[in-house]
Amino acid sequence: MTTAVAPPVDLGRLWTLPGVYAPQADTHLLARALHAEDLTADMDVLDVCTGSGALALLAARSGAGVFAVDISRRAVMTARINAARAGHRVRVLRGDLTGPVAAQRFDLVMSNPPYVPAPGARRFRSHGPEVAWDAGLCGRQALDRICDHAPGLLRPNGVLLLVHSGLCGVEETRDRLTANGLRCTVTARAAVPFGPVMTRRLPWLRARGLIGAGEDTEELVVVRAERS
Repeated sequence: MTTAVAPPVDLGRLWTLPGVYAPQADTHLLARALHAEDLTADMDVLDVCTGSGALALLAARSGAGVFAVDISRRAVMTARINAARAGHRVRVLRGDLTGPVAAQRFDLVMSNPPYVPAPGARRFRSHGPEVAWDAGLCGRQALDRICDHAPGLLRPNGVLLLVHSGLCGVEETRDRLTANGLRCTVTARAAVPFGPVMTRRLPWLRARGLIGAGEDTEELVVVRAERS
């Protein structure tokens, strides 16, 4: 059942450089899912597509060892500054999704990746604000890769938390994670008003049949997947 988004989670005082994704409804939905995991100081956590570093810092409050990755130089700088201001030790790395930590294993991996469908065959970019949301024609450019890489990043009983729009295909995410050997459930759903990017793309999204003529909200979901 889809519900309205609950009150925002206290993410502390955050600063963002222009062009860096600031915490929004999807960030807060994933933050609530993270709270439910009861992190401890002996755990290792990875935040993929960290943006401002908000979720990485939330995990660091538990004392867990936290790595954060983003392809945007501005996001990496923002996350490092926010970690320093908060007094938390977070290792922030620049790179493509899980690439910089491919040889490591974690107790929990979380991600709020780009997931907005984008018109045209847009060339992959590693800079500019669009890198935080543009995700190919189906919105799954980053999602599918995270689903495929997650099993190799997780320790036994490790957990993946992944937030994205229902426009991208919730069943596709579940099917892909299940095919990769993970036990998968949808733990949260919320309806939110369209943001500026979605609003600008409404004519195109409606022409593709992704959004109905009378719809004025999108569904966000949190998918939780666990390794045996």
